[in-house]
Amino acid sequence: MTSPHRPGSRPPSPAGPKPGRQPASRSPATAQPPATAKAPAKPLSPALDTTFKIGLVLKGLDGILEVIGGILLLFLSPSAIQHLVRALTAHELSEDPHDLIARYLLHTTAHLHHGTTLFGAIYLLSHGIAKIVLVVLVLRDKLWAYPWLIGLLLAFIAYQLYRITAVHFSVGLTLLTVFDAFLVWLTWREYRSRKAQQHQARAPVAVPSPSGHRSAQPPPGRKT
Repeated sequence: MTSPHRPGSRPPSPAGPKPGRQPASRSPATAQPPATAKAPAKPLSPALDTTFKIGLVLKGLDGILEVIGGILLLFLSPSAIQHLVRALTAHELSEDPHDLIARYLLHTTAHLHHGTTLFGAIYLLSHGIAKIVLVVLVLRDKLWAYPWLIGLLLAFIAYQLYRITAVHFSVGLTLLTVFDAFLVWLTWREYRSRKAQQHQARAPVAVPSPSGHRSAQPPPGRKT
């Protein structure tokens, strides 16, 4: 029940907003802008990518030659190997009796025995097969094979450095070590680039909604 209006008193103001003042409106909460994603590793240039693939092919061919050599050592006797090397180097030594490669092959095969050939066959076969398998997997873009190839090449580099520094210096082995180190660097660069691309493809995409919020959506073609 309202009280009667007394004479001389100010009538109560009606409820509602005061004239000239707009009611405070609550704006919807704005979503914070998403943090910028880390930039992916820079892919190899076309020249380096071609060099990387050529290096892989050469490593694969090297593995095939090692497998062939391992099979020959496994099935040929030391005397048969010596006879084969003498037949292959006879023409070269007739023209140049001081040919370093021919004399080195003759000197090496002259000290062969069954235990040496068996060890050489196992060594060549294991290394050759590992090279071929890893090179094929990397060429087929199997991401998990990249670290294995890097580890295998680093093991070769360590052994070759031991041979160069502690056993006998060889220009050919030194060049091979430099080539392997360069191939390790290319493989590591390619691995980082491929891994970043794969991670970016799997990351959810932020899609703005009608209310102003950003909702994460899976990338196209990916099932939720």
